[in-house]
Amino acid sequence: MKLYCLSGHPTLPCNILKFKSTTIMLDCSLDMTSSLSFLPLPLVHSTRLSKLPGWVTKDGNTQFEKELKECSGRVFVDSVPEFCLPETELIDLSTVDVILISNYHCMMALPYITERTGFTGTVYATEPTVQIGRLLMEELVNFIERVPKAQSATMWKHKEVQRLLPAPLKDAVEVFTWKKCYTMQEVNAALSKIQLVGYSQKIELFGAVQVTPLSSGYALGSSNWIIQSHYEKVSYVSGSSLLTTHPQAMDQASLKNSDVLILTGLTQIPTANPDGMVGEFCSNLAMTIRNGGNVLVPCYPSGVIYDLLECLYQYIDSAGLSSIPFYFISPVANSSLEFSQIFAEWLCQNKQSKVYLPEPPFPHAELIQTNKLKHYPSIHGDFSNDFKQPCVVFTGHPTLRFGDVVHFMELWGKSSLNTVIFTEPDFSYLDALAPYQPLAMKCVYCPIDTRLNFIQVTKLLKEVQPLNVVCPEQYTQPPASQAHRSDLMIDCQPAPMSYRRAEVLTLPFKRRFEKIELVPELAETLVPVVFKPGISLATISAVLYTKDNKHVLQIAPKPAQAQNQSGKKRKKPAEEIPEIQPFKPCLSGSIPVEQFVQTLEKVTVTLVKVNVLCRSQPLGRCLH
Repeated sequence: MKLYCLSGHPTLPCNILKFKSTTIMLDCSLDMTSSLSFLPLPLVHSTRLSKLPGWVTKDGNTQFEKELKECSGRVFVDSVPEFCLPETELIDLSTVDVILISNYHCMMALPYITERTGFTGTVYATEPTVQIGRLLMEELVNFIERVPKAQSATMWKHKEVQRLLPAPLKDAVEVFTWKKCYTMQEVNAALSKIQLVGYSQKIELFGAVQVTPLSSGYALGSSNWIIQSHYEKVSYVSGSSLLTTHPQAMDQASLKNSDVLILTGLTQIPTANPDGMVGEFCSNLAMTIRNGGNVLVPCYPSGVIYDLLECLYQYIDSAGLSSIPFYFISPVANSSLEFSQIFAEWLCQNKQSKVYLPEPPFPHAELIQTNKLKHYPSIHGDFSNDFKQPCVVFTGHPTLRFGDVVHFMELWGKSSLNTVIFTEPDFSYLDALAPYQPLAMKCVYCPIDTRLNFIQVTKLLKEVQPLNVVCPEQYTQPPASQAHRSDLMIDCQPAPMSYRRAEVLTLPFKRRFEKIELVPELAETLVPVVFKPGISLATISAVLYTKDNKHVLQIAPKPAQAQNQSGKKRKKPAEEIPEIQPFKPCLSGSIPVEQFVQTLEKVTVTLVKVNVLCRSQPLGRCLH
């Protein structure tokens, strides 16, 4: 059993597991942190960005001025943002049989895998994962394609050039694997390969292994996966949460008795309490509004935004914000808000019960009805007519490199009354803000990450007790910024095995048993003999027949007759049954030792010694 690591980002996993002649890809996340190296894509022409000076080398070389621009001491690529793909050279991806998706954040690279590598297998995911993943991909494609950029920068990627660049471009990894965004045609083709599954549904893979999705408690439809054969069990835990939020609670019991537990997708901010961050978010938002400023919240169109709107629903009246408009701007805003209300069976028990009252499970339905929350596909059209200040705007993308958020950063960035509040933990807010410097507006970092922290993981591992734990290298040592915090790493016995990008790991157990079935006719012929209390043995002569990874013992066919019977037409050569040699009798049962020795002496075998191993048991038995 081997594990291939195709992604170096611990919360954006992409691994391949080779298990019992099957090749299984575990998630296919897309690393968008690479887009932070590029200039933003403004919806309208930005004089400030267009006047940024080109970067010149120390020796005065100006050949990179068109590709690289300098802003407040940082150098950015002036081109369409590109994304870091999973490793594609480590293994032939056309050999992948299935892809198992954990949650909608972990499927963003799917079109690259299914449409550009010769992949012909099947993808398994839950319905909310597929539908919300489609929205995230659609939003991403829309953001990139609506601001076309003629220029494409490639010269800076050459190694001899990259060495001359200042950090962080100088330290960027695998820049030649960075690719532009896929198209909606590729998105639709990729999604057509997905087969929908439900929690606890058992799926057979070629008769070799069985995979089962379990609720992970992190997002709508998010899953952990059990991959097991008759005698081995592998658990894949990715993006899980034990907190009481809107998704269905995490299924922990099914993870017990695992030979190997592969652990990824832990919280990116282990020292921050999500409840405390939500409180800070609300108080900073209210303070800005009271001072007459606007609040900008860069976000994804699904996930944490549901919880933020629910908290604001309870907070608005007490904070005196009932007259302040809340705007949610995204090409998929309407679909996202509707989907969250119809996936009732994937919600926690409290929200499921509301559906049968009937009440909408999320309170943002009431915010929309009372016009406190308004949603728009973009800043054009109706939004321009309804726009009032001060206000709160939820929009994407969290990188601040594309989407409607770029327009609001340019619009509000010059006033200290306004505030931008970062809630998504996936990107460094300082790197996101770099191309907007100097910036007058206030910046607040309130990252909300409900995924498992190290204390919760330690407790979980003690409860499920896997024989071996496998995890990214980053989880086996404290963060570089807090090297003294030994509690910010995985603590278990035996010590976890770690992996990093482009590494192949041999997992620490070997298959020892295989299940074989007997046909009923063969089973009827067996005459078991008691070998010792509780154990019986029987000799058997049979043919082992293997198909689709299932093994069956069948009655051995009788040997063909040496000559054709007279009067019967001889079969053609192609129809002839191959002659089967008669089975030789096997030595079994109790051995008559004296007679056996005499027989050996007759065939000139001399100097025979008899050693009695156990007087109460036969000297040998044979199973054929």
